[in-house]
Amino acid sequence: MASEDEAVLTIALIYPELLGTYGDGGNALVLAERARRRGFEAEVVNVGIDDEVPDAAIYLLGGGEDGPQRLGADLLRASSFAARVRDGNFVFAVCAGLQLLGTTFCVEGNDEYEGLGLVDASTARGETRSVGELVVRVDGRALVGFENHGGRTTLGADVEALGAVEVGKGNDGAIDGFRTPGVWATYAHGPVLAMNPWFADKVLARALGRELEPLVTIADQLYDERVTSLAR
Repeated sequence: MASEDEAVLTIALIYPELLGTYGDGGNALVLAERARRRGFEAEVVNVGIDDEVPDAAIYLLGGGEDGPQRLGADLLRASSFAARVRDGNFVFAVCAGLQLLGTTFCVEGNDEYEGLGLVDASTARGETRSVGELVVRVDGRALVGFENHGGRTTLGADVEALGAVEVGKGNDGAIDGFRTPGVWATYAHGPVLAMNPWFADKVLARALGRELEPLVTIADQLYDERVTSLAR
């Protein structure tokens, strides 16, 4: 985990060639830039399918199609990723990344596949695909983005949802994602951290283990305008 004494905040983007269908790699750029503007040195490491998973303050998993998702799960299972997360490294995941962190997920129809088991959550095929705007109430604020997935995710009794769905489907029409001490996840694309700079700062604060000074950018202004337009 990152601390104030570390020289570089390392952000590892996991398998962007597999889990990069929806531009979720932009989340890494947003985190790095918002860290740098606060005086932190930040480095983005693209972890390819032939690379060993490095030690990092933040691991990012994005969305992808069924075949790449299954391959990603296989590769991560054979790597040090799960052990590093259990040792305290932090993960932010989106969509397919969310699903493969759970106990099981479905690909290629209703075929069930083993997840990494880092979170007590399972994903089955829904009757219809969820596509469109997604708005989730997280800690009193609107997390905005879009979703495109065919899964329905059920959380274990002790797993906290990331937030309550106000527009769209998320996990099941009522809640979206999950949040554990070491893993946060959502179905929102966008990339979601670019669309929600306030939430990017929450991810940074969690990884750094400290409160951050306020930072106002054009992205923050665009977020406010988007939320206002959704409320009309």
